[in-house]
Amino acid sequence: MRVLALPAVLILVAVLVFLLVILIRGAVRAKPGGAAGQAPRWEAHTAMENGWTLVAIRQMTQGRDGPVELARQTVRAIPDDDPHWDERYREAMLEARSRIATLELESK
Repeated sequence: MRVLALPAVLILVAVLVFLLVILIRGAVRAKPGGAAGQAPRWEAHTAMENGWTLVAIRQMTQGRDGPVELARQTVRAIPDDDPHWDERYREAMLEARSRIATLELESK
């Protein structure tokens, strides 16, 4: 009987070590902050379309194939021929940054 007990104990220890390694690897992969597990963040975005400048904020995260847009909010649309375009653009960017700060605070 002792001949069978030693191999059985060794097999049991090997299985337990194997399971422990799998659990540790799973915990390391599940931690946020890695490239694919990065927490979503809000960022300001500007797009120029059909004679309009659109200032928006968008919620982005890192996916397997690159950045992924989760949500978008348009802050302001400014006509490109507006004589006060610079001033309105600066105001829109200020409002976008303020909205980002509010959304980041609310998500914590």
